[in-house]
Amino acid sequence: MFKGRIFYCFFIAILILSFGILTGCAKPPAEEMAKAEKAIGDAKQKEAPVYVPDLFTKAEASFKTAKDYVDGKKYKEAKQAAIEAEANAQQAIAGIDAVKAKMKADADKLVQDIQKAIDDMKATVSTAPKKKNLAKAVEEVQGIITKFETDLTGIKEKLQSPKIKEAGDELKALNDQINTKKDELPNLLSATPAKKDLPPAPPKK
Repeated sequence: MFKGRIFYCFFIAILILSFGILTGCAKPPAEEMAKAEKAIGDAKQKEAPVYVPDLFTKAEASFKTAKDYVDGKKYKEAKQAAIEAEANAQQAIAGIDAVKAKMKADADKLVQDIQKAIDDMKATVSTAPKKKNLAKAVEEVQGIITKFETDLTGIKEKLQSPKIKEAGDELKALNDQINTKKDELPNLLSATPAKKDLPPAPPKK
């Protein structure tokens, strides 16, 4: 009887201890969640959504999953998802500089191409026939070239700032404009108007 009572008390103590251990483990992964949130915030501040959007989106998705697991009291799964979110955010941060460097190199090459196109336009204007009826066209083209040079100067200044992506997009747009206008120059500066611009021939009698 006495031995049975001791065994019963021992069994109850084991149950209480086990419950305490389980209860102690079943806590939200606050530390992991905080680290993940900070890493995502740091990545956002460094413009990860602009330069490495896929990795940043992945980090945000993992963090949202972690929060959903916490709400569902699935703390083990939440901890794993939070760790993944932090890792994805750190990977995004690590990849930003490499992407920026490539964008900068591509932009520098495009600046050279644009400058050459502008120089070619200037050369075309300088060799245009010195005709009175072309004076207005030449003046307009020179004004367009001046505007292109001003725009290029502003974009080159922006390339020295953190706004490399924005500057690269503006360079591409400027390059398209210049190439379009460059293709139009021979007709604009021709001493003889193109057939489509000629007045209709008088009807035959």
